[in-house]
Amino acid sequence: MTQSTRTEETLADLNQPSLWSGINAYRSDPLIVDLTSGLPRSIRDDLEQMGRFVTSHEAQELARMANQGVPQLRTHGPRGERLDVIEFHPAWHALMRRSMSIGLHSSIWDPQADPEAKGEAHRVRAARFYLTAQLECGHLCPLTMTSASVAAMMAAPAVQKDWAPKILSRKYDSSNKPAMQKSAVTIGMGMTEKQGGTDVRANKTSAEKVSEGIYRLSGHKWFMSAPMSDAFIMLAQTGDGMGCFLVPRLLEDGSANGLQFQRLKDKVGNRSNASSEVEFSDTFGFLLGAPDGGIRTILDMVTLTRLDCALASTGIMRASLAEAVHHARGRSVFGKMLVHQPIMTRVLADMALDVAAATALSFRLAEAFDKARDSAEEAAFARVMTPVAKYWCCKIAPGLIYEAMECIGGSGYIEERPIARHYREAPVNAIWEGSGNVMALDLLRVLNRGRDLFEMVFAGLARDLGPAGKKTIEVLRAAMALCERDEGAARLLIEQMALAAGAAELYRLGAGKIADAFIETRLAGGWRSTYGMLDSRFDAAYIVDLLYPPAT
Repeated sequence: MTQSTRTEETLADLNQPSLWSGINAYRSDPLIVDLTSGLPRSIRDDLEQMGRFVTSHEAQELARMANQGVPQLRTHGPRGERLDVIEFHPAWHALMRRSMSIGLHSSIWDPQADPEAKGEAHRVRAARFYLTAQLECGHLCPLTMTSASVAAMMAAPAVQKDWAPKILSRKYDSSNKPAMQKSAVTIGMGMTEKQGGTDVRANKTSAEKVSEGIYRLSGHKWFMSAPMSDAFIMLAQTGDGMGCFLVPRLLEDGSANGLQFQRLKDKVGNRSNASSEVEFSDTFGFLLGAPDGGIRTILDMVTLTRLDCALASTGIMRASLAEAVHHARGRSVFGKMLVHQPIMTRVLADMALDVAAATALSFRLAEAFDKARDSAEEAAFARVMTPVAKYWCCKIAPGLIYEAMECIGGSGYIEERPIARHYREAPVNAIWEGSGNVMALDLLRVLNRGRDLFEMVFAGLARDLGPAGKKTIEVLRAAMALCERDEGAARLLIEQMALAAGAAELYRLGAGKIADAFIETRLAGGWRSTYGMLDSRFDAAYIVDLLYPPAT
């Protein structure tokens, strides 16, 4: 008998369940299997392979090491020269290498990425992103921004032509060289400044025109994400208004482009990824779009990053609850397995409903992105529901993951478990790319420009909700009318829309009993502040076993 076998037997005697590891995160998730069932077999096989990888010991160790060995900023060299480079743990590079090899940074723009799934690029990438988020979210930040940056570059075809081939490349290159000398590049973002934060119209960074399409920037950024990137999408004030720029980190001769990193942020979570404060002067950038159209240009990028925020939050909720259910199935308390204790069963089932709805809603949004060009209804769904999905999926994640941690108990409150990393990671997606209030205001912005888009979305929701549709849409219209009189009520509307859309998608997928329980407890139920208050008429054990089937 080996030492490891004796250890496992001893732990079993001590009523300690095995760790959530080596269990296929794709195959053990009936909802994601259903959501991807129409994709080609080759892609589903790829997802199954990813599902095995993300819970493997090897992958979990990479995630652990990347977050413990946090990035280090080297501002100066031994002779006092400015370096402004950031060093990462080798595990970070391993995660980046793998995720770039599967195209998380580029596949939606590459017609050769998944030719057998034509017209479904966003949905295919969403599945890969969702599974990867269950492993480690920090390294997804630069991949999200790199993918989304192409939307901003499309406002400057000449810039896009030069940079797109480097973005589409899947050969990760971490070398500190000019972008055009590398096999592939990553793109970061610099929007917020100290005096404005979310109010980017208050930005003071200035941009002076040097020649056609080229400007010289001076100023600072309070949060510049992924500062090791090869270039950054930035906002700066031109003589005509707010402009959007692509700013290389290094010039073509390898010299610095005026960016001086002041410090790295000591963040609560997202620790494997670097975020910085930066000051710059005489820094050259390429104008993207009109010199006064910067906010409009960068919002094309932000829309895509908001989808990723929803997907990442959904992924870590799924991983956390799967870990909690697995633990409850392997631990005996008061004479029976923890998962069979009535209160625990209802807590797990209640959380499972939210994770299911968040997953369904996030993938429905990805599908709308795929179809928006050819369908006015899908375009309306994408515009209206992007802030809704981002708001709700990200907003519920911290509380849900905490509850899952409590289900595990004291051993859930230790850094050795993946759930600790998920818990620290959860708040960033709600804050990044627009906090909850910003999402609510964005939804009101659409409403103030007219109800046409809302009515198209409502028609689809009413159809998918079936018998519950008429009453639900009446509730949403009442919330709309309230918001037209009272801006402060915007969170009522955005949350009700999220709940209705999540339920509608569950019905559309055929998850009738799950959808029934979700809509009755969320839209028809009274206000609740914690999980576990399902009515006895809902079969909690059925919900848990259906959405989190026991390992075989």
